Amino acid sequence: MNRPLSDTHFAGSIPALYEAHLVPLIFQPYADDLAGRLAARPVSRVLEIAAGTGVVTRCLASALPEAAAIVAMDLNRPMLDMAVRIGTRRPVEWHQANALHLPFGDAQFDAVICQFGVMFFPDRPGVFAEARRVLRPGGTLMFNVWDRIEENEFADTVTTAPASLFPEDPPRFLARTPHGYHERAEIERDLREGGFAAPPRVDTVAARSTAASARIPAFAYCQGTPLRNEIEARDAARLAEATDAAAAAIAERFGPGPVDGKIQALVIALER
Repeated sequence: MNRPLSDTHFAGSIPALYEAHLVPLIFQPYADDLAGRLAARPVSRVLEIAAGTGVVTRCLASALPEAAAIVAMDLNRPMLDMAVRIGTRRPVEWHQANALHLPFGDAQFDAVICQFGVMFFPDRPGVFAEARRVLRPGGTLMFNVWDRIEENEFADTVTTAPASLFPEDPPRFLARTPHGYHERAEIERDLREGGFAAPPRVDTVAARSTAASARIPAFAYCQGTPLRNEIEARDAARLAEATDAAAAAIAERFGPGPVDGKIQALVIALER
């Protein structure tokens, strides 16, 4: 599926809104999960790609032994700047870099980790090949991806709500990109093309996303993700209206007070 450039445009107010709203809403539990899985393995040097605003980086800095070096990178400068400003409890080596061209030598890391980033890569086998190149023999590649959008209730509701405002060209960012890479056969094919011969371990991890009101997830998705770019490209004056429509749809589905929705992701792990 072809993706517009706006799908990867995390700039302007998006990084701050992403960190303030989406991290606690959907990203934190899976960051804790990834860091916990990696902490159970013996690692001395870890590379995180597509680090975003650093939620996994912060978890790694707390969960891994002090002797384990952490290198975190992202191509998007505004997101990386936010991660650096927030900081970590111990030093991390930060890089702005492209995951297709990792600025490291061969066999440098015990683990390469990525949270909800591979869906955005234009050449996933190429990224997997680069991850394999920088992994030491026996090293681990670990990443997660969102399951299909129907298993992620707030995202599903937010996707359908603005369609009434733009019936001829509804914004489909959430379904197209964040929730568009969950078929196991496709993931396994891309890993094989990237040079990984062994089949991966795939775990389905469900969690709950909670908020004090329907307005919070509506605002987080409509204004803290590239869905905002799609809405504004259609009619910038209707961003608030689209957010209101999403909030109303969430309230209708989950109730007018505090809301609680299912989220679900796949965690993929394999060795070099």
